[in-house]
Amino acid sequence: MSSSSRRRRHARSPAAGPLDDDDLLCEILLRLPPDPSSLPRASAVCKRWRRLVSDPGFFRRFRLRHRRNPPLLGFFEKYGGTPFLSTLEAPNRIPPGRFSLQRDGDDFHRSESLGCRHGLFLIFLTKLRQVLLWDPITRDEQRIAVPAALDLEKTIGMVSGAVLRPAGEDPHFQVVLAAADHKHQALACVYSSKTGIWGNLISTPLTYQANGSRIPTMVYFDVSLLAGDSLYWKFAGRFQGILEFDLVKQSLAVIRVPLDTCGQGRCFKIMRAEGGGLGCLVVSYTDCTAQLWKRKTDCDGAASWGLARTIELDKLLSLEPDEKRSLGLLGIAEENNVVFLRTTTGLFMIHLQSLKFRKLQSLKFRKLFKANIILSYYPFESVYTAGIWPELSSSG
Repeated sequence: MSSSSRRRRHARSPAAGPLDDDDLLCEILLRLPPDPSSLPRASAVCKRWRRLVSDPGFFRRFRLRHRRNPPLLGFFEKYGGTPFLSTLEAPNRIPPGRFSLQRDGDDFHRSESLGCRHGLFLIFLTKLRQVLLWDPITRDEQRIAVPAALDLEKTIGMVSGAVLRPAGEDPHFQVVLAAADHKHQALACVYSSKTGIWGNLISTPLTYQANGSRIPTMVYFDVSLLAGDSLYWKFAGRFQGILEFDLVKQSLAVIRVPLDTCGQGRCFKIMRAEGGGLGCLVVSYTDCTAQLWKRKTDCDGAASWGLARTIELDKLLSLEPDEKRSLGLLGIAEENNVVFLRTTTGLFMIHLQSLKFRKLQSLKFRKLFKANIILSYYPFESVYTAGIWPELSSSG
């Protein structure tokens, strides 16, 4: 076959025609990976592609499409005025100061960060008895008054909480607050942005557990977990367990944890189990291991905990003796299944399924860790693209 014949066949190829359709091309571009550099690179292909991906409506659809598989952009540090540190490498690294919350006045005095989910950051403003919803991407903010049933004098300890958006392209969100009261109950209340009101107060009795603690049982203000149709929080104080809030049934339940999660020299965080459902990660500082536990339900409906696997951290990370002594569990990225571990020399990011890891070496990290400053990280998983949209509306 001659070269002229081949060129004529290529010119008549039906694959060339559909790409002239803007709607079809948009559908193709929507399927690009949700990395920060994906759309800027696509916009550099030609003027037509730039016009399509620069449309704010396209970006809203792009964010919604990848809401359930967002990249891990970095994390916010709990006790440092909410600064953001990117964990990505070039060309996806987020510039310093891009995600910065304005803290004017003393509204943020004794405020408590409650974590990030679905592109939103939830902060409890203790002084004002409000929760602040902040979208770091769009910089949108919304404040919501805490219901009277969760007033300071009616609850024990801090009020914890979680934010989430429904699956699909629904732009609304929900805020769930959880606390314990003086009547030995766990409480929860749900706010819906669709209705603009708080729902009825939901409660369940708390179990007493003689563990030697003088601190009354409270819902710990650690990051919540979303697994399936339920939210989970850890308890602290006289009961070492987990609080479950079923989003469908609108009900609360109290779950005991494996005995191996308790005791000195250990730290545990709740996480999604391998294959889905409720799990927990137990890090032992004495033998430098990480245990992944999973809660299972048998055919009769009886639930129990089982040890899924054990990771020898010292061998995986080739830790030196001084690094083993300073090992700390700082946070877990829910969607990406990544755990943050600290040492005196830096911060490790470990993907729990593949066991691939990366060490983030930073002078700031080393100074904080050597000073023995207790840190907690809030991983931020969302879809972000730099520099080609003038204004974006909040879309999750």
